[in-house]
Amino acid sequence: MAGTLDVRVMGAGIFGLAAAHALAMRGARVEVVDPAGPGAGASGGLVGALAPHVPEAPWSAIKAFQLAALVAAGRFWERVGAVSGRPTGYGRTGRLVVLEGAQAVARAEARAEGAARFWPGWAGWRVAALATAPGAAGWGLATPGGQAVVDTLAARLAPRAAGAALVAALARAGAAMVPEARAGAAGATLWATGPAGLAALAESLGRPDSGFAVKGQAALLRPAQPLPADLPQLSVAGLFVVGHHDGTVAVGSTSERDYASAGATDAQLEALIERARASVPALAGAEVIERWAGLRPRSPSRGPVLGAWPGRAGHYVANGGFRIGFALAPLVAERMAALILDGHADIPEEFAPEAAFAGKGGGAG
Repeated sequence: MAGTLDVRVMGAGIFGLAAAHALAMRGARVEVVDPAGPGAGASGGLVGALAPHVPEAPWSAIKAFQLAALVAAGRFWERVGAVSGRPTGYGRTGRLVVLEGAQAVARAEARAEGAARFWPGWAGWRVAALATAPGAAGWGLATPGGQAVVDTLAARLAPRAAGAALVAALARAGAAMVPEARAGAAGATLWATGPAGLAALAESLGRPDSGFAVKGQAALLRPAQPLPADLPQLSVAGLFVVGHHDGTVAVGSTSERDYASAGATDAQLEALIERARASVPALAGAEVIERWAGLRPRSPSRGPVLGAWPGRAGHYVANGGFRIGFALAPLVAERMAALILDGHADIPEEFAPEAAFAGKGGGAG
């Protein structure tokens, strides 16, 4: 890739890879740079729960953006799979939110009205008896007296399979995947470099701080008996439980602001695994085939940071996908490609770097 290239993408996590794919599909010459390789950070995790924010007022920019991203996800991942010839593990399987207590049921029923208002025509949210809720029997949860939310907007994705499919799609489009930037100028540079990138952005804005990384731990299980295909994901006992396309089940995640080792698993994960086994009968006796820990990028606003890098002409930022990076990725990719190539895009003002870092520093909240 001698001479000038159109866009250099720094960072091969989900935001970087998805944006690079969108740029390449629009004809841009793209170079993706990551010394650790694709999916080396949080995007190489296990869970892949594409779960929406609850449909209730106040309806915010992040809720609306996430809804649009989840609606667009099927088309996006279908195209990635078709171009790459590889599975992504995507499926709009929905979700069961197991409810505990009368107050939880009352809140969930009130949110059904919010879904009719904020999700009209896109998806449903209703409270149902566990004995009849779709997929509950497959998880071993179809017990008398229990209740759950049936959410038809949620989806699942296999993070590593999706990342590998994006890498393959980029290769077919002629994009370079390199550990360090090649010689030659870039027309634009997109920074999607996780916690380190948020720290660099904060420094440039005069708001140096720490606290941009939140550790998460998760596990991958293989049930003792094969589960039915395309079960809805579960929200139960404070956990996400996601059945993947290959028969494995991911459970997670912890959310740790204080930790001794970013990549080490510990007793917190073991407690999470035992809670999953105790809460989901289909996971009783399931074998743990992998334990994972990593750092996820969290901005001061807790939302994504998308837009031009202030004071650095030709430089852009796509970062801060804490806990919802895979859910937002299809729309982040589309909008960042439009911003870089067309000079404008429909990105909420709240996501701009200046807004994300306004007020309190990165260690807040």
